[in-house]
Amino acid sequence: MKQNNQEEKVKQQKSKKDKFKLYKPKKKKSSQEDAAIQYLQAQYDKINPDTVKTFKDFPLSQKTLKGLKDNNFVTPTEIQRQAIGYALQGKDILGAAKTGSGKTLAFLIPILENLFCKKWTRLDGVGALVISPTRELAYQIYETLRKVGGLHDFSAGLIIGGQNLKFERKRMDQINILICTPGRLLQHMDENPLFDCSHLQILVLDEADRCLDMGFETTMNAIIENLPKERQTLLFSATQTKSVKDLARLSLSFPTYVAPHEQAETVTPESLQQSYIVCEIDEKIGILWSFIRNHLKQKVLVFMATCKQVKYTYDLFCKLRPGVSLLALYGTLHQEKIERIYNEFCRKSNVVLFATDLASRGLDFPRVNWVIQMDCPEDVQTYIHRAGRTARGVFGKGEGLLMLLPHEEKIVDDLKKSKIPINKIAVDPSKVVAPQRKIEGLLSDNTDLKQTAQRAFVSYVKSIFLMKNKEIFNVQLLDTDAYARSLGLIVPPRIRFLHKNLKGYNPPKKESDNEENEDVLDKLKAKAENDAGTDQSSDEIEKPIPQEKKNKKLTKELPKFDFHNDADSEEDEFLQVKKVNVDIKPPIEEEEHNISKKKKKPLTKAAVAKKLLKKKIKVNTQVKFTEDGEAIDDEKKDVKSELAKQFINEDVGGIDIEKAREVLKEEDKFDKIRFREKVKAKHKEQKRKLKNKKKEEAEEQDDFGSQSESDGPDLSWLPDPDKIYGKDSGSEKEDHSHIEDNSGSDEEIYHRPLKHKLVESKGIPQDSVAPRKKKKLKDISGSLSIQEAEALAMRLLQSQ
Repeated sequence: MKQNNQEEKVKQQKSKKDKFKLYKPKKKKSSQEDAAIQYLQAQYDKINPDTVKTFKDFPLSQKTLKGLKDNNFVTPTEIQRQAIGYALQGKDILGAAKTGSGKTLAFLIPILENLFCKKWTRLDGVGALVISPTRELAYQIYETLRKVGGLHDFSAGLIIGGQNLKFERKRMDQINILICTPGRLLQHMDENPLFDCSHLQILVLDEADRCLDMGFETTMNAIIENLPKERQTLLFSATQTKSVKDLARLSLSFPTYVAPHEQAETVTPESLQQSYIVCEIDEKIGILWSFIRNHLKQKVLVFMATCKQVKYTYDLFCKLRPGVSLLALYGTLHQEKIERIYNEFCRKSNVVLFATDLASRGLDFPRVNWVIQMDCPEDVQTYIHRAGRTARGVFGKGEGLLMLLPHEEKIVDDLKKSKIPINKIAVDPSKVVAPQRKIEGLLSDNTDLKQTAQRAFVSYVKSIFLMKNKEIFNVQLLDTDAYARSLGLIVPPRIRFLHKNLKGYNPPKKESDNEENEDVLDKLKAKAENDAGTDQSSDEIEKPIPQEKKNKKLTKELPKFDFHNDADSEEDEFLQVKKVNVDIKPPIEEEEHNISKKKKKPLTKAAVAKKLLKKKIKVNTQVKFTEDGEAIDDEKKDVKSELAKQFINEDVGGIDIEKAREVLKEEDKFDKIRFREKVKAKHKEQKRKLKNKKKEEAEEQDDFGSQSESDGPDLSWLPDPDKIYGKDSGSEKEDHSHIEDNSGSDEEIYHRPLKHKLVESKGIPQDSVAPRKKKKLKDISGSLSIQEAEALAMRLLQSQ
């Protein structure tokens, strides 16, 4: 027992010592951190970008260096080598570099180091703010920050649209590094009392030229007003803004401009091979289909102008089945789905992604082999960002293809002026296979796909109409009929907005019209002076006519006057003028009536569709009925065999004849069984009807009533036998013997005719019985059993 007590005491002493030891290093650790921070800050001014070869050459904290090493970031790129040093020194930076050059790390590393040196904690609130123009780019920056800064104690948050606002609102006061889009950030600034950015240290705008563009102008102005003026600002983009107005908005007075590739021969990456083709608008779908079929083992990114084009092309190619995975990325998708598609495209190696310009800025897709721009980009900057999705990094390679219409080839000159090397190539016609028949067949079978095609057609034409550069983008030069046919639409949809704009354009009236009217007035006056000799003509001309009526008469009847302008016959001229005076008002009223009718707003297809939806009417539906008036379900869906069900559910272009034959054979077996059952049911129904008919006839012929045996026979109708028969016993014996003889056969006694004879044998005169009693006799005799008949006979005998 003593040994155990001693052991426990020793353990307690050891545990106390351990606790004391654990507490002491914390003090040492904090003091070590302070010393390390002071050392790092002292080294910031000595940074020389030319001597930096690895990230270890920068004065960075151990946590940041370990995070970089764990993610294989060893050698900094040109933009990182130059920008990180200036950012650590606390200078404002304008960073411009080629796509895929590592601009994200160039601002994330200074953020981590700045907050680390200032010992930032959750209680201090927001210390760094990173604003991105798109949700996808913000998500990518957030994922990079998690990898590199995972060892630091800072809290980071992703604040973008499409996420749970209530979840974000509760945690806004605990976030140190905030990565966001402009719209959601402004919403929190306006609505969330917990959000406080008064202690902000660093503001970063990624893709700064897009953030400061006209689309985000009002939002960004409101955000900048809420930020403290004493802060460090970093702007990064592949196409950097140099506008004095934009820089003044951000309170930048003397920013450091970092552009390592400004003196380079090309703006785009050197390992990117760029080429373009010129084709007609109806050849684009066929060329794209043939390209995908010939590059099944590669990663392809296809850019289009509008969301509806991307949706239609994706749905169409999914049904055509090119033999490779297909994905679609556009703005109207839900945020979770966009993130899932983004991650899936990054993970796969053989895949085709159809996308809008949503995916053109900042997104880092690994190992993309081809970037195809199916529609002409809006400007040179859009082209640079689109093409920059491939050939990323130091050793990345890729190819870019631009499809242009003949009148869009002018943009090539702008590209070459901007130091973009692009070459023209030709397409081999023998390798182009356009699945035109299949597309038309799919659209004829699938109404939803047809409607998607119509929307894609209208959205593309509208996008061309809204482009600023009218020298390159001209709607009048588009062959809309050919484009509609290439999408599988036999009849091109009506382009309402284009017709409205063309109708709404009223050119200003020229002065020549007024001059012509004045010339006509002069001619009329001259004619009136020449014809002044005749009294009738002078009277007509001298009549006072109001000015408004004069103008209306002249503009209305001008052709007639000129047509009948003959100097030979004065009577014709006189009659003509008189006719004009008489018939001037009615046609004007008709015109006004017609104009008022035309002003009525015509019913559009959309308005008709809305009315039908309100009334809940299903259009274009065919319902079949049986002979009895019962509705029959769709015959195509009413299939019994498993093979037929699989055949219907398959979405395949065209018809597989061999498989259809097998399906028909299987269905024939079930049809024969169904036919036999129908015939049997028909015969059974006929028999039932015949049986019912016979029963009705028997009831009509049968005059006997039915009375329940439980009530017993009604014998009150019987006459007194003593009065009728007297006391003649011989006849009684005969009757009794007759009954006894027939008692052996139940059927003969129960038979109605025999009972009738029994009554007649008693000698009852028929005339003495009333007709009503005759009916009762018949009714009761029909319901008597053998025993009741015997009892009746015995009672009659006893009464005598």
